[in-house]
Amino acid sequence: MAYSNELYQQVILDHNRKPRNFRKIEEPTHVCPGHNPLCGDHITVYIHTEGDVVSDVSFEGSGCAISKASASMMTESVKGKTLAEVKKMFEEFHGMLMGELDVDQDQHKLGKLSLFQGVKQYSSRVKCAALSWHALVGALDLKTEISTE
Repeated sequence: MAYSNELYQQVILDHNRKPRNFRKIEEPTHVCPGHNPLCGDHITVYIHTEGDVVSDVSFEGSGCAISKASASMMTESVKGKTLAEVKKMFEEFHGMLMGELDVDQDQHKLGKLSLFQGVKQYSSRVKCAALSWHALVGALDLKTEISTE
């Protein structure tokens, strides 16, 4: 499903101004800070799991509009998913950013996240959109920090 540039800008600006799940979870089961040295973004992802399901997920930090919007939409998308589903979503999202997944042709479960498909045209912004996702998977893999260097 192709999204218009105007819709993309509206959604990015909305999630940047009013990020969803922008808070620290008390007693998270998984945490991972992430840093993008290219533009100075810092995002920490907090996850609480019950069994193999993400029962809550949030983030804190600072970054550009793309970085914050991606983190905000990511938290909305992965809540309630199993860990396997979350990792599959990461693979699809990362594949889309790298131009390996065509959201209009290939089967995927990205939904609204496919709005970020245009980011691949701006190589300097790919790491911004991917930062929170790398921190999410880093948290699930019990890493203490990730960097998009």
